[in-house]
Amino acid sequence: MERLQKILSQAGVASRRASEQMMLDGRVTVNGKTVRELGTKADPARDDIRVDGSRVKLSEHHRYILLNKPRGYVTTRSDPQRRKTVLDLLRGVKEYVYPVGRLDYESEGLLLLMNDGDLAARLTHPSHGIARVYEAKVLGIPDAHDLERLQKGMTIDGRRMRASEVEMLPMKRDAAGATLLITLREGRNRQVRNMCDAIGHPVDHLKRVAIGPLRDPRLKVGYWRDLNEDEIKRLRKAADAPGAARPGAKETPAKPKRAQ
Repeated sequence: MERLQKILSQAGVASRRASEQMMLDGRVTVNGKTVRELGTKADPARDDIRVDGSRVKLSEHHRYILLNKPRGYVTTRSDPQRRKTVLDLLRGVKEYVYPVGRLDYESEGLLLLMNDGDLAARLTHPSHGIARVYEAKVLGIPDAHDLERLQKGMTIDGRRMRASEVEMLPMKRDAAGATLLITLREGRNRQVRNMCDAIGHPVDHLKRVAIGPLRDPRLKVGYWRDLNEDEIKRLRKAADAPGAARPGAKETPAKPKRAQ
């Protein structure tokens, strides 16, 4: 017997948090009865578990996708405002995959999608501290004090935020702005943008370039590919060793695909 939200996550229906919300919304039934109690347990091999009337079965095949998200897409499976979602870029993917973590509407860069609920939960849990690296083109040129503030941390809207690493990339002569390489090990909403606003150097363009051990500078914007076995192995290892994931380790990527 397993908790119902864990079963839904393992089946690739949604993350555990989203599965809990489905239960609270009355969308989940077990043997014909609506279940809203989050502690409810079930046996996926014996019980008839359904979401919105559709039978839930544990996925026999996990799929792990790396997408280079363009601007102008929301990181959800659906959007009430009818904006384009990252799922619109995955033409031909039959498995029920969902985004791991978030990347805001105006940002681009690497995004993981999968139907492995256990791994997704470990990758997004704050205690594991999976490194995410961003290239932030900002307005103006931050000085040493600004960079120190980013790394030492600041309180924004009552929440403490900090970067684990900050580096200013070399600039061209007479450049109007700088490019910062910012590494985070926490997942606050719009964290890079909010922190750069706080030091007086707003973000003009934001791109995520690494997730834990994953980096692929050859993957073009709007393209996606499946992770290879070595990448999946290293991603699992990173998820099991809090703070141990070194961003941007060398890898041999699979052939990317373009949205149809």
